[in-house]
Amino acid sequence: MKERTIRCKGRRVRRRAQHRWYIGGGLLALSLPIALVGVSKGEAPKAVSLIAAVTDNPPAIAMDYGSTADNPPAIAMDYGSTADNPPATVMDYGATEEQQSTDVADTDGDWYLTLVNRWNPIPENYEVNLVEAPGGEMVDERIYESLMEMLEAAKEGNWGQLPLVVSGYRTKEKQQRLYDDRIAQYRGQGYSESDAKEMAEQWVAVPGYSEHQLGFAVDINGATYDVYLWLQENSYKYGFIFRYPGNKTEITGTAEEAWHYRYVGVEAATEIYEKGICLEEYLENLND
Repeated sequence: MKERTIRCKGRRVRRRAQHRWYIGGGLLALSLPIALVGVSKGEAPKAVSLIAAVTDNPPAIAMDYGSTADNPPAIAMDYGSTADNPPATVMDYGATEEQQSTDVADTDGDWYLTLVNRWNPIPENYEVNLVEAPGGEMVDERIYESLMEMLEAAKEGNWGQLPLVVSGYRTKEKQQRLYDDRIAQYRGQGYSESDAKEMAEQWVAVPGYSEHQLGFAVDINGATYDVYLWLQENSYKYGFIFRYPGNKTEITGTAEEAWHYRYVGVEAATEIYEKGICLEEYLENLND
């Protein structure tokens, strides 16, 4: 495994918690036909057969015809908008008092509970040691073992194939490029600069406010949509959470991403799963 060091800072937490997450209703309806795409004579397609498995072109759920984790699928939002046909009304994700006051100071030292979202930036002088995961993406070395255990186990829900990490650690420069490209995409569709920016931020974090810059958030691609159902039900056993459920968008500030998983440790992940809450809610409860 290759190693590399990048500057950054961290935290932790513990708690315990089994609640089932479900991706928007439309996704479930599509699971069977999606799972059958490319199947011939009972043979499963390669993991990359649904979409190209490259850093900027992730997840199988993005098989919604050209969508990717950085260019998300139409079905990720249950109100019918798509990346190419976004909502006419820009969603207001202004921070509430609760969101603005979410204090992560109590998790100091608990690196895996570092909160990064549209209201909380990457800590200054953050440091992370990176290792290479299968496929070439880099991740924080502290999550590598748990990540690989989860991916190996996930073969059960992925036609026996190893799911791939198609987007892991990102530099600030890469995040800036993705952000600028998304704004340009919406501007090209005729939206004003301000609307294009707000819409882009529903899908791509502002540089400095992306979990991918931490090194322990990953986008996962599989051979079949079923891998996401498996991950939703089992990822907590390995310390990972389905980070952006559709019913928590107003709290997380990010539209549903079925492919995005974040490491928070087994105890915190178990409680988050069992209670059906998101990371922001978990951290708020810790501070009460």
